[in-house]
Amino acid sequence: MATVKFEEALARLEAIVAELERGELPLEDSMRIFEEGMKLSKVCLKMLEEAERKVEILIKDKDGKKRTRTFDIEEHSEAGQDNGDVED
Repeated sequence: MATVKFEEALARLEAIVAELERGELPLEDSMRIFEEGMKLSKVCLKMLEEAERKVEILIKDKDGKKRTRTFDIEEHSEAGQDNGDVED
């Protein structure tokens, strides 16, 4: 599958789901777009997993050593709240 943006893949996947839910397509067409939807689902999942791996923040532990920690959206959701030294 050619390189596609996440938003485009998700929009197409949502359109496929809506089309299948209407139940008006012939079986062959339904199977064809179902297969397309499964491929798009895998592409979207892969993109989300890659983004999750990239969303890490560097922090210092109590000894001043840098370590990585998975970004916790709830931990940083309040404006101005900072837990530890964060470096760019």
